[in-house]
Amino acid sequence: MSKNETRTALVIGANGGIGSEVSAALLRRGWNIRALVRTAPKPKAHVPRDRIDWRMGDAMSSDDVLNAARGVDTIIHAVNPPGYRNWQQLVLPMLDNTIRAAIVNKARIVLPGTVYNFAPETLENVTEDSPQHPRTRKGAIRAEMERRLENATTNGAKALIVRAGDYFGANAGNNWFSQCLVKPGKKVSAITYPGKAGIGHQWAYLPDVAETMARLLDHETEIEPFALFHMEGHWDHDGTQMINAMQHCVGRKLSIRRLPWPLINLLRPISSFCQEASEVRYLWQHGYKMDNHALISILGEEPRTDLITAVGTSLNALGCIEDVDSYELNETSRTQTA
Repeated sequence: MSKNETRTALVIGANGGIGSEVSAALLRRGWNIRALVRTAPKPKAHVPRDRIDWRMGDAMSSDDVLNAARGVDTIIHAVNPPGYRNWQQLVLPMLDNTIRAAIVNKARIVLPGTVYNFAPETLENVTEDSPQHPRTRKGAIRAEMERRLENATTNGAKALIVRAGDYFGANAGNNWFSQCLVKPGKKVSAITYPGKAGIGHQWAYLPDVAETMARLLDHETEIEPFALFHMEGHWDHDGTQMINAMQHCVGRKLSIRRLPWPLINLLRPISSFCQEASEVRYLWQHGYKMDNHALISILGEEPRTDLITAVGTSLNALGCIEDVDSYELNETSRTQTA
């Protein structure tokens, strides 16, 4: 019996994008998976439902989380309020319930991190030790989440935060790729790009993020009680690499439109998307790149699917291109480069 066959992870939010991908990654590595979900599990091709112990409950209920977490080694905190409604009011209480359960079980919490924690002047070369001085409401909450996790490690819990760029993928939830660059369900005829020409941007393919988390958990004895790692993901140094990959997958040159930021700002009072987009506009005005040397020092390499495969798989799943076998994700297409 392998070490992982005796380990159990509770995935809170297993129906969502990152939750389902981490569940799949841990199952591939022999973990036992328990899932706490609000609604019945959704059919997902990449997640064998019969291998997961499904528990119905609410992340806002401390009792539900404690009961689901009994005896687990790890808690994947991949949950958000339904439709992201009242996110600012609910996200910290949900995390507090996870922290209580982790303390009781001496378990490690795994949290997907964001770059919202950092001010624009910090973004040029962000490391795990860079100061966090968020300028936005979302960034302040994200920084507070990490502070609470670090404090929890003084009470018996452990934490692992994996910070990455903008998510995209077949199962990714709310993200710039599927909410701005393309329109799900429609063939790609143009790309709406939010960034300035010549400004770099960091992207993260969701299965690679999940694989990175799973591999780091294999190094449990080597990482600190409060462990924080940055992924490089796909670094688009001038804002054209993602566009070129999309054009390659579509098979023709596409017209490039710039996101009308003045209109987005004007619509803030009546559109939640415009409000959220305006708040993080600085991430498209200032190139940011996270350093992954700490991650490499543990794993030796960063899991990274080549960009064409990642983009093609994502576009195919979103219904934006015809089904093309060469874009189907498989284990051989996930390259292992630093």
